[in-house]
Amino acid sequence: MKIMIRYELKKIFCRRSGRAALLLLAFLVGVTCFFAVDVSWINERGEEEKGPAAVAALKKAQREWAGDLDEEKIRRVIAENRRIEETPEGQSETVTESNIAYGWKQGFIEIRNLLNCSYADKFREYDYYRADSLKEEEAYSFYQNRIRLLKEWLAGDARDLFSENEKEYLIRQYENLSVPFSYDYAMGWIQSIEYAPTVIMITMLILGYLAAGIFSNEFTQKADAVFFSSTYGRSKAVGAKIKGGLLTVTVIYFAVFLLYTGINLCYLGAEGWNMEVQASWTSWKCFYSITMLQEYLLIALGGYIGCLFISALTMLVSAKSRSAVIAVMVPVALIFIPSIAGNFMGNVNSALANKVLGLLPDQLLQTGVALKLFNLYSFGGRIFGAVPVMMVLYLLLTAAILPVLYLEYKNSKY
Repeated sequence: MKIMIRYELKKIFCRRSGRAALLLLAFLVGVTCFFAVDVSWINERGEEEKGPAAVAALKKAQREWAGDLDEEKIRRVIAENRRIEETPEGQSETVTESNIAYGWKQGFIEIRNLLNCSYADKFREYDYYRADSLKEEEAYSFYQNRIRLLKEWLAGDARDLFSENEKEYLIRQYENLSVPFSYDYAMGWIQSIEYAPTVIMITMLILGYLAAGIFSNEFTQKADAVFFSSTYGRSKAVGAKIKGGLLTVTVIYFAVFLLYTGINLCYLGAEGWNMEVQASWTSWKCFYSITMLQEYLLIALGGYIGCLFISALTMLVSAKSRSAVIAVMVPVALIFIPSIAGNFMGNVNSALANKVLGLLPDQLLQTGVALKLFNLYSFGGRIFGAVPVMMVLYLLLTAAILPVLYLEYKNSKY
């Protein structure tokens, strides 16, 4: 069996098209890493700097504000932000002087963004300048505002999107979240999380291309008669193809994801791994109680399960259609069509539409985005978020596809 698996892997990776696909994957991951580590620093002259020195300066400035994000720290941020706004540079309309004023805020800019979220007029609004009008006396309501705005949203714009039990669940998740949040420099995790969907989708497209030919090659090369008439052609050889495909997905996915993660964290730093995700303003509304590291692990796991499912489905279509061209369209369709449908239905205020779109396989490839959405599902009187539901669902579907794939190819006629 091991020899058969090695033979299947050799057929995948020794083809010129297979090696070209891997080179393309390496190039695209490299480009994504370039954008992910593109962090800038505004110096005292109002000039933008990039590179390791800029990362070091930003890290030093933000770590000065590290620690519990309690009322006292919120007061300090509000006061310091107002002090900077009242300086000549803060009042100036010239680009250079405005940049200088912004540079003075870089140490607490993430906290300032959190203020804009917490003190917004509505749950889904974001006003970049809201923090500039705050007073220290308002610091006490920083965490209370988060719950208050959620309740107002559930009673207003979202009143028809959730059942009463689901509304109570969301409010309870918010109220049970431990506060105050811890704050630290976490640019390595923030950037890695932001660009992870791009890397995972690129990897899936390449994996789909490689998987599409595993079960169709014998037919396209007119070798099916020899393959199926051999001693193990309808038994061990079929199993070797499936195992070779799964091994290819596993090795390439984790090699790419670990390489991407290693480059980002080595360049930007791994500080902030134990920070609550809500301490980053992009995840302020998240109802999952997880840290930055836990979110990233969920992203890695979700991406892997998504790649397994789509690759297994691609192999099944390849075996059924006997065409790599048809099979390679599966990952393309599963990645892009749901996104197009989501954009088309973006203005449709429908609970059913949200629940359906929230469970499509492309969501697993962008688990970091799914963690920020309010897609809920009820089973046996219990309520779950979309992410754990998707992981269990697509693991089961993948497990169901594999025996069907085995039987389909085993019983193929030539």
